[in-house]
Amino acid sequence: MKAWREGDCKGGGDEWTEEVELTKQAVEAMNQLRPRPRFMVLCGDLVHAMPGAPFREDQERDLKTALKGTDPSIPLVFVSGNHDLGNTPTPRTVEQYCSAWGDDYFSFWVGGVLFLVLNSQLFYDASACPQLKEAQETWLDEQLNKVSSSSAPKHIVVFQHIPLYIKKPDEEDDYFNLQKEVRQNLMDRFKRAGVKAVFSGHYHRNAGGCHGGLDMVVSSAIGCQLGEDAHGVRVVVVTADRVVHRYHSLERMRTGGMDEDLQKLLQS
Repeated sequence: MKAWREGDCKGGGDEWTEEVELTKQAVEAMNQLRPRPRFMVLCGDLVHAMPGAPFREDQERDLKTALKGTDPSIPLVFVSGNHDLGNTPTPRTVEQYCSAWGDDYFSFWVGGVLFLVLNSQLFYDASACPQLKEAQETWLDEQLNKVSSSSAPKHIVVFQHIPLYIKKPDEEDDYFNLQKEVRQNLMDRFKRAGVKAVFSGHYHRNAGGCHGGLDMVVSSAIGCQLGEDAHGVRVVVVTADRVVHRYHSLERMRTGGMDEDLQKLLQS
């Protein structure tokens, strides 16, 4: 947040008291929800300092300390972002991330729903680690091909840091989206497999859209805001036939919990 205020996003990483306090507020809000969330996802850029930058270890330590307040019944799911791996990841930066936070891509099931966590930096620029990109591509194809009528999940949901697109599938390439060719390839594969939604961060603003039944959900941040959104989190309610989601400010969550209509969906 200091780096953004000072207009030096490659620096300004020597202060993060505000971010720690906001993270604690998010944890408090999650703990107060009833029923408690099945899990909580952080969609990348866990810390500001890039690999090898000053304050990296200190920021990671303080984030982990802030997250320790999360109720033990709420598992934490971590997604790798460009600040976690570098804009051009290397085998070394990926190894460092995995050592600190866990696998950079994996799948898990909750309530009959299949969730896929992807390393979007390997889609964006894998020039320094082509073998890692190939390994994720092979794994992703295996995951998507496993989906069959005999063991079909109720829904398939993807988490990745960089959005497929910000507002529309045919928009121009930008720092905040995936390149057109990569984007279209992923969208085609996701649609064929029946993926319901892709949840991303990176943009530090709320955005997204829906195309061909595939929901692209771009959520703003607990921390630094680049637009007019409040510091917040996105609440997602999954029913047998829908994936419903809404961004809530931390203040709204702390004082009133999730919106009433989302609560009613859970009750029904």
